[in-house]
Amino acid sequence: MANTEEKPKEKIVQRVIEEEMKTSYLDYSMSVIVGRALPDVRDGLKPVHRRILYAMHKMGMFHNRPFKKSARIVGEVLGKFHPHGDTAVYDSLVRMVQPFSLRYPLLKGQGNFGSVDGDSAAAMRYSEAKLSKLAEEMLQDIEKKTVRFAPNFDGSLKEPMFLPSKLPNLLINGSSGIAVGMATNIPPHNLNEVADATTYLIDNPNSPVGDLMRFVKGPDFPTAGIISGRRGIKNAYATGKGRVVVKARTHVEQGKTKQKIIVTEIPYMVNKSQLLEEIASLVNDKKINGISDIRDESDRKGMRVVIFLKKDANPDVVLNQLMKHTRLKTTFGVIMLALVDNQPKVLNLRELIQSYVAHRRNTVRKRTTFDLNRAEEKAHILEGLLVALKNIDATIKMIKESKSADEAKQVLISRLTITEKQALAILDMKLQRLTGLEQEKIKTEHKGLLELIVKLKEILADEKKILQIIKDELEELKKNYGDKRRTEIVEEEEEELAPEALIEKEDMVITITHSGYVKRLPADTYRAQKRGGKGVIAAGTKEEDFVENLFIANTHSYVLFFTNKGKLRWLKVYEIPEAGRAAKGTAVVNLLHLGEGENITALVPVKNFEQGYLVMATKKGTIKKTSVKLFSRPRKSGIIAMNLDEGDELIDVKLTDGNQQIIIATREGMAVKFNEANVRPMGRTARGVRGIRLKREGDYVIGMVVAKDDETLMTITENGYGKRTLVSEYRLISRGGSGVTNIICSERNGKVVDVKSVKDEDELMLISQKGIGIRVNAKDISVIGRATQGVTIMKLEEGDKIAAVAKVVEE
Repeated sequence: MANTEEKPKEKIVQRVIEEEMKTSYLDYSMSVIVGRALPDVRDGLKPVHRRILYAMHKMGMFHNRPFKKSARIVGEVLGKFHPHGDTAVYDSLVRMVQPFSLRYPLLKGQGNFGSVDGDSAAAMRYSEAKLSKLAEEMLQDIEKKTVRFAPNFDGSLKEPMFLPSKLPNLLINGSSGIAVGMATNIPPHNLNEVADATTYLIDNPNSPVGDLMRFVKGPDFPTAGIISGRRGIKNAYATGKGRVVVKARTHVEQGKTKQKIIVTEIPYMVNKSQLLEEIASLVNDKKINGISDIRDESDRKGMRVVIFLKKDANPDVVLNQLMKHTRLKTTFGVIMLALVDNQPKVLNLRELIQSYVAHRRNTVRKRTTFDLNRAEEKAHILEGLLVALKNIDATIKMIKESKSADEAKQVLISRLTITEKQALAILDMKLQRLTGLEQEKIKTEHKGLLELIVKLKEILADEKKILQIIKDELEELKKNYGDKRRTEIVEEEEEELAPEALIEKEDMVITITHSGYVKRLPADTYRAQKRGGKGVIAAGTKEEDFVENLFIANTHSYVLFFTNKGKLRWLKVYEIPEAGRAAKGTAVVNLLHLGEGENITALVPVKNFEQGYLVMATKKGTIKKTSVKLFSRPRKSGIIAMNLDEGDELIDVKLTDGNQQIIIATREGMAVKFNEANVRPMGRTARGVRGIRLKREGDYVIGMVVAKDDETLMTITENGYGKRTLVSEYRLISRGGSGVTNIICSERNGKVVDVKSVKDEDELMLISQKGIGIRVNAKDISVIGRATQGVTIMKLEEGDKIAAVAKVVEE
């Protein structure tokens, strides 16, 4: 038999795909925004949290009742209210139990609900939960028509669109969520502070945000920690958006031989075990120095992470490195976005509290109206009972004579002049209520109800009384659930850490070779030796290269690099790469952008640019003095330190106070001593004045010292000989003279390499062209006359010569 039933024709609607995509995406977006990701400003809950609390309330899982399996709760929520996955519901339930996630947990849990180490909660079949007493405050009065209900997903039940929420939950527990095109991140706060601010705003409705901040100091995280500065808090509270810097709480303990950094609180939402792995990884990669071991000693009493330091490590520097590179310091980005009448809106602190007050005012009004209606209904019934009791014999007779209940009802209505409800109540009344005691109870109850009705009507007629109820409820919440602030707020704003805060202060030897390689290494690399020793390798050099300059400076100091062309560039000492003793270092051109033909001829360590002068000497005997302040802002490409005559070079620079004696020495063994005061301060680009007159053919200046009469002038020649002579033996003359004989430049001695002003306690570093270094005490070198040959300072291999000399001094 043929199928004669006709198939229905398909209805095809033609639409532009752009319009269809736009409509569908907007529908999806609004579904996510309203139905999943953002909290309602009234109760501070997302739909899933609200459904969990309401389902548990309907199941009677109150704080004073036994726990029930989490799986049972999840099943109830899924089956009745939340048409999504069970994982989403259980994860939300778990978070409401965790004391490190919520400042005031809304559920009580029994079993494993995870940890601050990121451990997962047990499966829902193993854990148990029930409402906390605080959550019951959120649900209080929900049966009194205080909130709107909407059909659930299949229309079989109704669920609340928001909770009565006596608790200002959005502020005290915060919320975070990512919607479509927007996100919310509201930090938790202290209940006492929020309650006080709310009370103040009720009393002073026009108060600005600044007044409310006298009460709400800032976020109060469940994991405590320290908030640095108030700028981010002020921005967040004034505009609804801001950045709050949160740091771990740490202190330093002294062990038997080493110091320990103890971490007792970490920033909010930081996974402790991941944090420790992060620290260990940074230590292994040598991005953080000074840590020898990490141990987690946390227990039920609290958190305690112990970071063991190496013997010579500086705790402040290590802590700065940890704050810089790990989540011991985090930024909490505040976005106070919530649904206001189902529309997402960024709110400031005042608007958030106002929204809560408006919601509670509405809730109290509805609750009072509900209570009034109930009281009036009950009073109405009791009035009928009182009429019946007053005429009890006649009432009983009327009922007895009636043929049916309906007839008895009509007789009572007509003869006692009462309503149908009152008549039904009389017919339902038990005989025991006819006793004298019961009659008295009815009269007392009626009287009480009349008083309650008057009171409730007064509340509804007076807005101030409604607000007073809100204030009284907040005071009660403070009394029952309030606690002290956990998160400390410090006034110092958390500025970007200066790089030197991550670098430990220590003395470094800075060397630069003739070919332009620079490096730094700790000053204690070299051991002091007696004069005449062979020394240790100070720098690995390539063929034909030799060390030309050496200086001692602190890692936090500035090093001014002066070039032979009269230009100045500068670095912080820690910016010079550290290298091993035998390494050749890093090419200066990679650090300083030197021009063609430029070589470093002087390095001056400077702690600051506030006072002092730089005295410069050139190869042709010119000298110049300039205030150090003029050099405080050099450019990357360098600045002019001194304009030079053609063929001249800058050979030395000294930092002075402006009132020193200067000795300029030449390669041919001549020296001149004069007062620095004879050289007037000049501008940065000036050429300078004559310092020494060079008489001998081919002679040139090899060094300059700041000389003191109680010191000796140390002169070193290229063949490893030298001597010390009292500075007082050099007569003081005017600048520009040809000077006196400093040392005899015999064939044995060779030409002068350098001169230094030294005391007995000073040490000297000598570097040969082959990279051999020796550190000698000045007191081991005899003090002898001016025009003499000197003694052996350093034994040199054949063909080797002294290349550089440096005085090892405390900065």
